[in-house]
Amino acid sequence: MKRLFMIMCMALCMTQGHAQNHHKRLQAAFDGFRRQAHEDFDDFRRQCMEQYLSFVTDPWKEFKSEEPVPMPKDDEVPPVVMPKDDKDKQQKDKPVVIEEVVEPVIDEPQPEPVAPIEEVPVEEEKYVDFTFFGTNGRVRFDRNNQVHLTSLSEQSIADALRQMSQKEHDNMILDCLTMRDELHLSDWGYLQMLKHLSETIAGKDTNDATVLLAYLFMQSGYKTRMGMINGKLYALYASRYEIYGQNAYKVDGVKFYGLEDLPSRLNICQAAYPKERELSLDITKEQMFTVNASDNRTLSSKMHPDVKCNVRTNKNAIDFYATYPTSMYGGNFMTRWAMYANTPLSGTVKELLYPVLRKYITGKSQVEATSILLDFVQWAFVYEYDDKVWGQDRAFFAEETLFYPYADCEDRSILFSRLVRDLVGLKVALVYYPGHLATAVHFSDTVAGDYLQLGDKRFVICDPTYFGAPVGRTMPEMNNKTAKAIILD
Repeated sequence: MKRLFMIMCMALCMTQGHAQNHHKRLQAAFDGFRRQAHEDFDDFRRQCMEQYLSFVTDPWKEFKSEEPVPMPKDDEVPPVVMPKDDKDKQQKDKPVVIEEVVEPVIDEPQPEPVAPIEEVPVEEEKYVDFTFFGTNGRVRFDRNNQVHLTSLSEQSIADALRQMSQKEHDNMILDCLTMRDELHLSDWGYLQMLKHLSETIAGKDTNDATVLLAYLFMQSGYKTRMGMINGKLYALYASRYEIYGQNAYKVDGVKFYGLEDLPSRLNICQAAYPKERELSLDITKEQMFTVNASDNRTLSSKMHPDVKCNVRTNKNAIDFYATYPTSMYGGNFMTRWAMYANTPLSGTVKELLYPVLRKYITGKSQVEATSILLDFVQWAFVYEYDDKVWGQDRAFFAEETLFYPYADCEDRSILFSRLVRDLVGLKVALVYYPGHLATAVHFSDTVAGDYLQLGDKRFVICDPTYFGAPVGRTMPEMNNKTAKAIILD
């Protein structure tokens, strides 16, 4: 028995040893495959860069800028207070004639590098610290590897890009992309982050910072071009959206914009990088900027005086929104409002505002809850025209309406649409009349009043600028007018 036990133990050890050896062989084979794959990816990136640089050294072509697309100008429709006697009148169904429906823009994944970037091991990690919108960033980069332009010529720019394409910059690109993902940065937020990083490394308003910004943005998968004139280099980005009021350059049928005012003429490098994609101006997630809370602001309802909230916003997010370019998608100016309305509120706002509002609508029907929110938005803000405050039309993100002292019809409709979707869980559309923006809500049950039929869904008018008006009422000036609907996410 003892001999049999010893034989079994020896067999088991041999089996375990064989399994361990097999595992080691598999691991070695996998490591070899992984190493070869990364070498192949790395070789592909270098080949892409060399092919790109072969065009950079060619003489850059002179372009004339496109005329800026002017901001749409509407007649101003003043707010209206509903007479008390009208509130008690029985509401009758009245369909709003819809002449156009704007569908939501389809979200796309953010651009990615042309091939996976392998992390580069170094003996001693060195870092660059920088700040953007009050948020601290840190990337791996040895300032001894900083690249300087020797002149502003095609060859000098190509030489600088070739130096940047060495492995010393790869960890910095990886860290930038990691920050983009961890902070939920939109494409516009990411471009702004890279701008602050490049200026921290190479100095503000320098050609060295511009070429670094262009390189990092291009290597992150974004469609990027460079232009130069009179000793100054410009980084240009392509956008899925057409931006108002800015000079643009059409290169190979694609419009490119700048982070600064562009001159009327530029010599532009037309070289394209493989798999490059346009920047999107959508903001689909809360961007996790460090919180810098604003002062308390008290907002209250009129018909429901108990609905009173103390609100604080994140001033760092407000600073970011101030950089956001107004734009449209597909040549339709109404799409700009959807971009603002579909942007989520920050956690700073939700933590204070939502529990209070939710307290007053809990247990209410959909119509009752929506009515409370409608009255709140109608009376909590002072109305003023954008032209008087800003000198031009300027739509607010929902958080901006909670921060700035004035709000017009579009700002109220954007905020109201956000509150109804988040707190009541109903579908909402924006309704555009010439000179005026309202909202419409899809209720589970049939609700009497002015409505629009969008497919098989009935959306009932809720106008945050018709002060004191209940659900289902349209401002008198808008009666008998056709409208356009903007469906929100």
